[in-house]
Amino acid sequence: MTSTAPETQRGHDAGDPLGEQPTSWQRRLRRFGHVPRPETSLRDRLDPPYTRPGRQVWSVLAVPPQVADRLVRWSGWGGPLLVTLVAGLLRFWKLDRPHAVIFDETYYAKDAWALVNQGYEGSWPKDVDKQILSDPSSVPIPTDPGYVVHPPVGKWIIGFGEQLFGFTPFGWRFMVAVLGTISVLLLCRIGRRLFRSTFLGCLAGLLLAVDGLHFVMSRTALLDLIVMFFVLAAFGCLVVDRDHARRRLAAALPVGEEGVLRPDVRVAETLRLGWRPWRLAAGVMLGLAFATKWNGLYVLAAFGLMTVLWDVGARRTAGAVHPYQAVLRRDLIPAFVSTVPVAIVTYVVSWTGWIVTDKGYYRNWAATEGKDSSWSWLFPDWLRSLWHYENQVYDFHVGLTSGHTYESNPWSWLVLGRPVSYYYEEQTGCTESATGKCAAEVLAIGTPLLWWLACFALAYVVWRWFFRRDWRAGAIACGVVAGWLPWFFYQERTIFLFYAVVFVPFLCLAVTMMLGAIAGPAAGTGARAELGLTTQDPTGERRRTLGAIAVGVLVLLIIWNFIYFWPLYTGTSIPEDLWRDRMWLDTWV
Repeated sequence: MTSTAPETQRGHDAGDPLGEQPTSWQRRLRRFGHVPRPETSLRDRLDPPYTRPGRQVWSVLAVPPQVADRLVRWSGWGGPLLVTLVAGLLRFWKLDRPHAVIFDETYYAKDAWALVNQGYEGSWPKDVDKQILSDPSSVPIPTDPGYVVHPPVGKWIIGFGEQLFGFTPFGWRFMVAVLGTISVLLLCRIGRRLFRSTFLGCLAGLLLAVDGLHFVMSRTALLDLIVMFFVLAAFGCLVVDRDHARRRLAAALPVGEEGVLRPDVRVAETLRLGWRPWRLAAGVMLGLAFATKWNGLYVLAAFGLMTVLWDVGARRTAGAVHPYQAVLRRDLIPAFVSTVPVAIVTYVVSWTGWIVTDKGYYRNWAATEGKDSSWSWLFPDWLRSLWHYENQVYDFHVGLTSGHTYESNPWSWLVLGRPVSYYYEEQTGCTESATGKCAAEVLAIGTPLLWWLACFALAYVVWRWFFRRDWRAGAIACGVVAGWLPWFFYQERTIFLFYAVVFVPFLCLAVTMMLGAIAGPAAGTGARAELGLTTQDPTGERRRTLGAIAVGVLVLLIIWNFIYFWPLYTGTSIPEDLWRDRMWLDTWV
């Protein structure tokens, strides 16, 4: 039997049938590149090992084995940090440009400044933006309360950057850029844990770093990037919690005389998984997402269901005959308490500034208009006032049907049907242009080749989940559905493409999963190694080489596409004819 890496040896120790000599029909099919799926040991199904680069890679690079082992150990953090550094440099480069209040910054930058200085949003006068840009110190903060339609967490975060760097474009964009950069690091680590591959994790982070919509939103003081950050952080916490729970199950299962882990019905159905701090952290993150914009509430519901189904799968794998009943008895209530009540408490706490200052909009409603309420004896005034405020805000959101130049239907988002222009300036007397004009624009649009490739990747993910029951595909699909599907319920409402930034990380994970399948399994590991298809096998090596070339070409095309649209992401002035060359669809103008 061909020797394999330690990660694959665990499958042979479990009596893997693929360790036996393949039959004649298997040998014939092998000529055409067919590799049947190997049986995986119970331990590997509960706690899959991470892949390691083959020795051949280090031999080609003339790296000594001891140095190679050290690089592999460091790559788990070194690779993601390197990708994050690139993403950060891109996002902070001339962050204060354009020196303008672009799109909805006119609301959130000012509300954030009032919030961090007096605890509640003020009612700002119209046409004050020019004065803020020219001399922010001369602009007084209005003490009259302002009517706002979004919870305060995102504005607290924006305001923290303003406290550090002033009431300037750099100040109100700073913290959003920080979260956008950190989200790249999060996705690298999440992708690494999902795919058990440092390379694929870094690839997912790189795709996020060069996505145009994520890039633009990271450089603009809007709330949706902040929602995305907390949603991604919550997803990462739940993935870590899943791994820890399955390791506890594996540790509690009996080991046979031959040293092989065995399923056990009693352990699988009765074991309590104990304290799960990562799930609690996920509840806090989801609460912060909900306390930034209300669409985080849908993500809370979707992720709550997902983590319970993960527990069902873990107990079934461990040997439970009735996994749903076991989860209902042992896991459902702790899962609910760790997410829903924690998120709700987090949401209420986020309104502390409005509560304690006693001057916010509708803050004293319960003591005035609502004083005759039949609930006044049961709930404090501040809570009833907050409930009334929330009802008014909900009515505003569902009734927002006024037309907008850049509104779009969620059906068109994946193909980038109608992007949003945040900023546009036309310049005359431009000698570089054939028309004598130059244009500077900040266009909130994803990197087209990445998003169009993601359409195929989502189809692959759905197939992978439905036919192969791959939990990773299901998790990615859940993230996309949680961020995208709710908007279909409000198609009469005025909605925009940039709302899609919440599920952009999951699109990058979907593309990464598809590219990983195109590249094929690592040489010398996995199914090919267990069937004897090592790097010496011409069919396996040819398949791997062609797959790697195809993936490399696709990634380079995506990076080129990001560079090509760079002027439209950063507001860089370019000749009008070059600007029109980048308007690939008529609906982009």
